Order: sequence, then structure tokens, then C-alpha cells
Amino acid sequence: MDWYETVFELIDMRSFSNLWFWIALAVLWSSTSHWVLGVPWDVVIRARKAKGPEDAQTVIDLHDLVRINANRILYIARESGLLLAAFVCFTITVAFLLGFVYHKEFAQALFLLGFPMSIVGLLSLRTARKIKVRALEGEALYRQLYRHRLLTQVIGMISIFVTAMWGMLQNMTIGVLGG
Repeated sequence: MDWYETVFELIDMRSFSNLWFWIALAVLWSSTSHWVLGVPWDVVIRARKAKGPEDAQTVIDLHDLVRINANRILYIARESGLLLAAFVCFTITVAFLLGFVYHKEFAQALFLLGFPMSIVGLLSLRTARKIKVRALEGEALYRQLYRHRLLTQVIGMISIFVTAMWGMLQNMTIGVLGG
């Protein structure tokens, strides 16, 4: 076995042994955690730390961004929620069946990316509805956004852990069985 063959055996194009998959997973969860309901987390932090009238624009900007994005999420859910839910459920079911019943690794990877993101999508819908119904502002809004971000991060940590364990199992199984 020569060096070239050894390198390409270690770095093949399967999903769980591909560096690009792990980079995509990290970017997906990093971005999802940073953008809370479409609002950058640093804007939330700056608005929360705002003290005087010179920081008033930051607070106004945050409230406007949250209002716009919450209304947008609720509008999409109201207008095409049923169709979107059906499409997402169909896609996730197909990925699950192809991945775990028919043992297609690419479908497993898509399922392990998509299923937790669908949970985050439902969480975003719930948070947007809560913000709109309760007309949250100020500290109550910051707390709700923080809770949403924390739950998103917990979902992300569980997702990354499960994906890493499944990916290692797949890589070890393929390595033991020889492809």
C-alpha cells in the first residue's frame, strides 16, 4: 500500500469522514446560535448594556429587528405553515428512511443536520408567537431571547454529540468491515 492510497483511504468522500461535513456542522450551529430570531446576538448584548440616552438607538434597533423578524416568522407560518410543515416532514422522513433503513450515509448526514434544525425552527416559531402575544419589551424581551438562544445551544450541543458519536461509529464500522 503506497502513501497516496493511505491518504485517500483516511480522507475519503463519505459524509462522516469528510472534513467539509464537520466544518458545515460547526458553521451551521455557530450561525444558528449567533442569529437569535434573525437578530445578531451582539445587538442583544449591546441593547441590554445600554445605560443612557446615547445608547437609546441600540435599544430601538433591537426592538425593531425583533418586531420585524417575529412578524415575518409568524406571517410565513400563517400563510404557508401547513405546506412548509408537510414539506419538512416529508424531507426529514425520506432522509431518515434512506439513511437508517437503507443505510445511505449521505442521507444520515442530512437527517442529523436537518432534524435538529427543524426543532429550532419550531422553537423560533414559539418564541416569535410569545414575543408578539405578550408584546415583550426591555428586560422581558432580553430574557426571552436569552432563553431561546440557550435552548438553541442545548439542541446544538446534543446534535453535535449525537452526530459525532454516530459518525465515529460509521467510520469505525467502515474501517473494520473494509468499506
